[in-house]
Amino acid sequence: MVDSNAQIEVTPTLDPSLDRRFSDFDTLIEAIEYAAKGARGVNFFNARGDVTESISWKQIRDRAEVIGRKLVGMGFQKGDRVALIAETSANFVCFFVGCQYASVLPVPLPLPTSFGGKEGYVSQLTMQMQSCKANGLMAPSFMDEIVEKATAGLDLTFCGDIDAYLSAEGEGEPNLPTPDDLAYLQYSSGSTRFPHGVSVTHRSLLANTHGMSFHGVRLLDTDRCVSWLPFYHDMGLVGTLLTSLTCQLSVDFIPTEEFARRPLSWLRVLSATKGTITYSPTFGFDICTRRAAMRASAMEGLDLSAVRVAGIGAEMIRPDVMTEFHDTFGQIGFSDKAFLPSYGLAECTLGVSFGQVGKGIEIDMIEEAALTGDRQMLVKGSDDKRMREVVNCGKLLPEYEIEIRDEGDTPLADRQVGRVYLRGTSVMREYFNDPETTREVLSPEGWLDTGDMGYMKERCIYIVGRAKDMIIVNGRNHWPQDIEWAAEQVEGLKKGDVAAISIPGDNAEEIPMILAQCRISGDGERMLLTDSLKKQIQSETGINCMIELVPPKSLPRTSSGKLSRTKARNEYLAGNLQAIAS
Repeated sequence: MVDSNAQIEVTPTLDPSLDRRFSDFDTLIEAIEYAAKGARGVNFFNARGDVTESISWKQIRDRAEVIGRKLVGMGFQKGDRVALIAETSANFVCFFVGCQYASVLPVPLPLPTSFGGKEGYVSQLTMQMQSCKANGLMAPSFMDEIVEKATAGLDLTFCGDIDAYLSAEGEGEPNLPTPDDLAYLQYSSGSTRFPHGVSVTHRSLLANTHGMSFHGVRLLDTDRCVSWLPFYHDMGLVGTLLTSLTCQLSVDFIPTEEFARRPLSWLRVLSATKGTITYSPTFGFDICTRRAAMRASAMEGLDLSAVRVAGIGAEMIRPDVMTEFHDTFGQIGFSDKAFLPSYGLAECTLGVSFGQVGKGIEIDMIEEAALTGDRQMLVKGSDDKRMREVVNCGKLLPEYEIEIRDEGDTPLADRQVGRVYLRGTSVMREYFNDPETTREVLSPEGWLDTGDMGYMKERCIYIVGRAKDMIIVNGRNHWPQDIEWAAEQVEGLKKGDVAAISIPGDNAEEIPMILAQCRISGDGERMLLTDSLKKQIQSETGINCMIELVPPKSLPRTSSGKLSRTKARNEYLAGNLQAIAS
């Protein structure tokens, strides 16, 4: 009998019994089979920083093969999709890997705690399962009621928690993948009404984890990863879990919802396990700094001197936040040279470029008048030369080709701002089951239109914003179509009445905003409309939006009559689109 009060031993950082390999495998199966020969693995911690579970890569491999055999025996075919609720647990890890033994595609999706209202989450889950044409769903048992509602009317081979899968009848021989088979689908946006599942092959995944580990963070044998990022997010799934697996690293996880309650648990685990590598969007560093300022004893007993890579990505990087983080935690050993800016996107599996390890943040000062696209923030009539800090996101991983193009698709020279196009092994094959959207962003020659705006300087890439409309709040992507759809459900509004945009807040933060055409005149009725919009959008999408009511027929259109969010945003910021009420 196991003593429940006994201290759980975490998997080791060092393992002299197994030579490091940097993702030089053909498939995830080969990677887990090799990692299983060593002693390293995955560990889970709670918000207090206590270890709650530890599992070696060997144990994961053994459990995964059982799950794979079960899936085959239950009738799942090669290429079938299983929606997998991304709980930060060994069950998720084992099931994700187990799908590979059946050549079934896991589709990581968020927990209810990562979303807004219950009904909005049910709607999101249903739409994403329909989008990927899911054949199954694996979710923790506490979600039974939600799962029942979300799967009503769906034709699934099986639905249940991991114990239900393991106790189901049937067992077959593993159905192993090839390098060009899909490994999983990544829904990077949390989109509800217009989901886009990125199709990632084994070849793409392993090329990317090789590039990030060998060329990006320059992985050492003494490294250990610590993360609070969710497994449904590309940075959490690929950057921490799958890179650790394919490079035989020990990794420590804090559930995202636990981090949200106690942000300093991230630093507590880094200190306790002497973690050397970690990643976060800007807001993760920001919330830790703010929380530490609230309590004098917040850093007692902590030591961050082992951290050599603090990767930053997923949203615009704010140098001021990084400076404040170092000013706060430098006293417990954190070095500002550990900051490692990067650039990536799910459509490229994850990583595209990395700064130089050990150099910290480098910035370029550029006139805002030189910036183009939806991040231009000029004040109409001002002739001031406003300067802006742009972070160096480093050199591209060797697999990629890059072109910065103007609106006519002509490649631009260094220090000329344009749209970023990429081509390489890790670029997605397609948006699953969505050929129209795929054609919009991926050329027959393999060039991906990232929708990001940037420029090159001395072989390094600088991202200045986005031409595409996607809105990022706290590291999470939101498609404007989803926000607009939610707003259009409010009485008094119809399709085409709403534009979802983002406006610059302090230090280049994005603030989501709704511009809604209003046909009512009474102040009280306008206030009710504004309040209804806020509540509806929060319930459906989980975000809080600023609301501006604008006159009827005032939202700009393209020549073909479509809503132009970019024009709406620029006109609003320039003062040409006047609000009639807030």
